[in-house]
Amino acid sequence: MKTHYRKAYKSDHLGTADLEDYIEQGRVLNFVITHVNYQKNASVAGRKGDFNIAYFKDKRVKPLVLNATNAAMIKKFCKSPFIEDWKNVPITLYIKEGIRNPGTGETGGAVRISPVQPQLKKPKLNRQHPKWDEVVGKFKKGQADIATIKKYFDLTRADEDFLTNLKPEDNA
Repeated sequence: MKTHYRKAYKSDHLGTADLEDYIEQGRVLNFVITHVNYQKNASVAGRKGDFNIAYFKDKRVKPLVLNATNAAMIKKFCKSPFIEDWKNVPITLYIKEGIRNPGTGETGGAVRISPVQPQLKKPKLNRQHPKWDEVVGKFKKGQADIATIKKYFDLTRADEDFLTNLKPEDNA
């Protein structure tokens, strides 16, 4: 059994060695960031500091420490500078070569977020969907509107018309 050189570069956070493994496995490098936390005095690659750390929907994927370049890309996607707004963000990662490490001065590869954001396929919401009654209930109570529903689901024209045409007496 031979030892791959990248074994020495494994860490608690996502890095180029992890992406190289995914590429060798034939995985598409599309991920969904569930949320980002600001962590004071966190330990990253043997250094303590304050970091923004992104967590993924796929729990098997290590968290990603966000550098300024990647944070700016998420800010652009979310149209907000506040990390509390950075939820459920689809991204594509890649390795960019020739990046200088400010700590060592050496150049190498770095994890980057692609400027082209992948589109997530939303589930179709119709009368057979298990959440239909819940969504209709929220709509009737004024807790959701068509725009909010369409943010999370694809609606058929007929079902959108049904919701739009609910009468006030249906709100009882």
